[in-house]
Amino acid sequence: MRSVSIIGVGCTKFGERWDVSLRDMIAEAGVMAIEDAEIAGEQIDALFVGNMSGGRFIEQEHIGALIADCAGLSRLHIPSTRVEAACASGGLALRQAILAVASGYNDVVIAAGVEKMTDVSSGTAADALAAAADREWECFFGATFPALYAMMAKLHMRRYGTTHDQMAQVAVKNHHHACMNPIAQFCMEVSIEDVNKSPMVADPLHVLDCSPISDGAAAVVLAPTEMAKRFADAPIRIVGSGQASDTLALHDRRDLTSLDATVHAGRAAFAQAGIEPRQVDVAEVHDCFTIAEILAIEDLGFVEKGQGGRATEEGFTALGGSLPVNTSGGLKACGHPVGATGIKQAYEIALQLRGEAGGRQVDDAEIGLAHNVGGSGGTALVHIFMR
Repeated sequence: MRSVSIIGVGCTKFGERWDVSLRDMIAEAGVMAIEDAEIAGEQIDALFVGNMSGGRFIEQEHIGALIADCAGLSRLHIPSTRVEAACASGGLALRQAILAVASGYNDVVIAAGVEKMTDVSSGTAADALAAAADREWECFFGATFPALYAMMAKLHMRRYGTTHDQMAQVAVKNHHHACMNPIAQFCMEVSIEDVNKSPMVADPLHVLDCSPISDGAAAVVLAPTEMAKRFADAPIRIVGSGQASDTLALHDRRDLTSLDATVHAGRAAFAQAGIEPRQVDVAEVHDCFTIAEILAIEDLGFVEKGQGGRATEEGFTALGGSLPVNTSGGLKACGHPVGATGIKQAYEIALQLRGEAGGRQVDDAEIGLAHNVGGSGGTALVHIFMR
């Protein structure tokens, strides 16, 4: 297996992008990544595109071919494959691209992600997202995604003493980070009081505990490490890639206060990278809800089980803390166009390791991690990057 590096990155602004289409966004992100890598279209061997639900959001299927076409690559007949794993579609597209390069089957591969979510009503969007849960055993009985994560939060609070103020601090921190990120959807500060006073969605989760509906796209260009310096002055090596699955429905899980898919994907990625969690300098984790970030930092081994809330409250995951988490603003404040999120995470980590993250830059960052979850934890991807 060959070592794989990122040689170019690109990402659109996230938000309610009424002025652009899915085609516009993926073309914008792709051109940015290709120009960053300083390559030509003729050098690309394959594309893998994460997209959860184009059929529901924009009534368009056959997304792989569409992306190649609107990116101007159809005339080159480059194979383009759509990848779907709910909210982990982007992370899985990245993994498929890594495997294609590592195996030697391809040399230069683009991993991208895109979602256009705001062209439908909020109810239609919520129903489309609910399809990432167990439709027969959860959704048909009225369980929404906020409700599923609310059950996780309730048990975590009862078992470990986690408070809502500690969960709210996740939102406070990530909104603060987003204020330093020009592509973020919500560049605004919030307080714990703001979170606690925002409307209740599913007890104990308020509106400001939840990630938004977003539009956006991101892309990264991969190449074998031995070739990477031909294209980039400072390629970022991908030293670990883990993927794991779990039951789709919560009622079959071993423990509602852990996402076992995250635990196992993390272990695989750390073993492949040959490092321990304490060596990571910066991380992007899947904070679709504030409790999700607390679960993630526990399941990935950054803190002991049950200590995620306290660690957040004490500043462990803030800029300047022991492990800055979600410097982009995370899903919570940067935005969550579901197919693009996993690629945006890799984009942010690449910027951090290249020293190009501006006011949110983590000093001397050398090792970064990206964690992407599908649904309520049925799929998880963990990638580890090294400068």
